[in-house]
Amino acid sequence: MKIEKIEFTCSSPSLKFCPKDDIPEFAFIGRSNVGKSSLINMLAAHKGLAKVSGTPGKTRLLNHFRVVSVISKDPASDNPAPGLSSWFLVDLPGYGFAKLSKTAKEKFEGLIQAYLQNCENLALTFLLIDSRLEPQKIDLEFMNWLGDNEVPFIILFTKTDKLSKTQLANNIASYQKALSASWAELPLIMPTSSETNLGREEVLGTIEDVLRDISAG
Repeated sequence: MKIEKIEFTCSSPSLKFCPKDDIPEFAFIGRSNVGKSSLINMLAAHKGLAKVSGTPGKTRLLNHFRVVSVISKDPASDNPAPGLSSWFLVDLPGYGFAKLSKTAKEKFEGLIQAYLQNCENLALTFLLIDSRLEPQKIDLEFMNWLGDNEVPFIILFTKTDKLSKTQLANNIASYQKALSASWAELPLIMPTSSETNLGREEVLGTIEDVLRDISAG
C-alpha cells in the first residue's frame, strides 16, 4: 500500500467531538515513552507529522490524521485494479504515565476506553510495546482488557534496533509465555523500528488487507 496523502484533521477531548466521516479508523496506543509518535512518523514517511517529545505523556487528546492511500492490485479479486482508499490513523493518549495525578489518569483511561469500546468505525488497534522490556503488568492487563471487550488488536514491538536478534526473539517468547496463561489464541506480534523502517511494509500491508475486507464486505 502506498500513502498518497496524510494530513492532521483534529484533536478531540472525547469521542463525540471526533470526525463523523464514515471511513475506517486504525488506532495506535501504548504506554508513555514507547515511541508511538516516532512510529507513526515512520509509517507516514513524514518526520514532523506526529509531534515527538522528550517528555512522556504529551498526547492528551484523540488525534485524527486522514490518510488517502493506493490499494495495490489483488489478483484474486474480481476487480484487480488498484484504487484509492481513505481512512483515519488515530493517535491515542498513552497510558501508565506515573507522574500524572490519579484524577488525570482516570480521565485519560476513560477517554481511551470510551473510544475503543464505542467508535463504530474502529477497524483495528495497534498496541505498541517496548521490545527492550520484560512483560509489564500494565501492558498485560491492557491486553486482557482489549480481549475482554472484543477489541481487535495487533502488538507492535518498538525499538527493536536496540536489541540483537537473539534478545528480541527471547523477549517476544517471554511475552508469548506470559500471554498464554490467559489467551487460547495469542495476538499477532510484529517487530518494528522507527530508526530502520522495520515493520513498515507489514503494518501498512495489514491495514491494506483490512481495507480490502471492509470494501468487499
